[in-house]
Amino acid sequence: MRILIIRHGDPYYPTDSLTEKGQREAELLGERLVKEHITHAFVSPLGRAKLTAAPFLRKAGMEATELEWLREFPVGLPEDFAYTTAGGGKNRCPWNMPPETWADIPGIYDAEGWRNAPMYADGTILKRYDAVCRGWDELLAEHGYTRDGSVYRIADGWEEKKETIALFCHLGLGNVLLSHILHLSLPAVWHTLFLPTTSVTMVYMEKHLPKPIAHARLVQVGDTSHLYAGDEPVSASGLHTGEIR
Repeated sequence: MRILIIRHGDPYYPTDSLTEKGQREAELLGERLVKEHITHAFVSPLGRAKLTAAPFLRKAGMEATELEWLREFPVGLPEDFAYTTAGGGKNRCPWNMPPETWADIPGIYDAEGWRNAPMYADGTILKRYDAVCRGWDELLAEHGYTRDGSVYRIADGWEEKKETIALFCHLGLGNVLLSHILHLSLPAVWHTLFLPTTSVTMVYMEKHLPKPIAHARLVQVGDTSHLYAGDEPVSASGLHTGEIR
């Protein structure tokens, strides 16, 4: 089984839609994805993700299943941990914290220890994180892979199905999924892995037969080769600097 985590196109947040650039990105993405042999498509309920999926779905003659837990991670930092942005405003986005506020917290890079960091102490981010993880585990169990610690047990016959699942979602949410799937610290993933607009991140469920066990392997992260092929610049949407160079 392969899992494709796909961020939406260049966004126009006031209307939860795509910019003209985002629409071009989505078309190029659709041309790429029709070659990926996708068997199941799932999409966030937010407009920018649906618009990103639309060209592929049209080209492939498929429909996507909407999943509530795929929406962009909706929980911000507690007010006490709000930080000042470059423009002088206050922000509570949990994956944009300045490094001096999180990078040296003991246990922050540990796969379980990060949960004890002070900015998560009120439990709101942890509660939503766990809900997303449950949603993912339930989805994968429907496709024959049951979570068991940091590995997955494969149901009889499922290792031969050759499925490819596509998830059209968001930057913060995509990194939440990677944290859980790969059993990595959430803040470490949030702050170190950038997923550009319409990028494709691929996880391969590697089988370890004869035991019916699979382990998640990250094959590519934030791939935008379809944009380069279409002579479309990579968007810096979501980066503090506003540019990639």
